[in-house]
Amino acid sequence: MNSIGLSDVPEEYNIFVFIKPSKSMSEVQVKEAPVKITDSAIKQLQRLMQEQEVPEGYGLRIGVKGGGCSGFTYVLGFDKPKEKDSEYSIGDFTVYMEKSHALYLIGMEIDWLDGLNNRGFVFNNPNATDTCGCGTSFSA
Repeated sequence: MNSIGLSDVPEEYNIFVFIKPSKSMSEVQVKEAPVKITDSAIKQLQRLMQEQEVPEGYGLRIGVKGGGCSGFTYVLGFDKPKEKDSEYSIGDFTVYMEKSHALYLIGMEIDWLDGLNNRGFVFNNPNATDTCGCGTSFSA
């Protein structure tokens, strides 16, 4: 299984969902943010940032990490910029993403659902080709 490194982000700032890779790793260069975040997701991220008292100078990290039942997990949390990061602006957030992660994330939308059956962040990824039974793991 391929492993993608992630900085030492405090665990309480991370939210994970699972994906499985099906493409080789390569750098993808994009000028605008490769992901979109809905207004409802931005509101929840702002709430979490205040509740967890995230320190000044941290931005929103979006990425992938090796693990999970299908290969990779999404990473959504608060972190400082790292050397391999690209930096984007989405809403009021500065977003950090490792350049090599864009291959798995281009075109993805992060949403927040607050319904009777589902509550939480949802990753609508057009690169997903298959999902597992748990609904949080898929192939890309």
